[in-house]
Amino acid sequence: MRERFWQSVALADMTPQEWEALCDGCGRCCVIKLEDEDSGELLYTDVACRYLDCERCRCTAYEERNIKVPDCLKVTPAFLAERSHWLPQSCAYRQLHEGRELESWHPLLSGSKDTVVSAGISMRGELISEVLVDPDDYEDHLINWVR
Repeated sequence: MRERFWQSVALADMTPQEWEALCDGCGRCCVIKLEDEDSGELLYTDVACRYLDCERCRCTAYEERNIKVPDCLKVTPAFLAERSHWLPQSCAYRQLHEGRELESWHPLLSGSKDTVVSAGISMRGELISEVLVDPDDYEDHLINWVR
């Protein structure tokens, strides 16, 4: 991987390894989102996809995720152009797409995945699986991220 590749390589030109390295493993993209039909506002819940290991913030079906969950967010340059707002402000893909720098806690800068947790970005241990929540109750699980 090229050193500090995110500063000199366009998102569309990154290697698969570089692209994957941008993910900080926070788990925020794996939460159930609700969209207000009137305003279009995106609301986040603390309910996670059934395939997210909520303690490790890792997808247990990563390679098959778009087959098992057809509406799983597959982050690509095209997705960013259309729906980057579906990703949290803290997401490296969104930050770079919007011309912002990576946060100092990002593992590519800090050298450790632990900084995502210590910065309060990781959802590790804060989510519950969708298998435990009735979809009619999702509104009872709305959360508001500070970052």
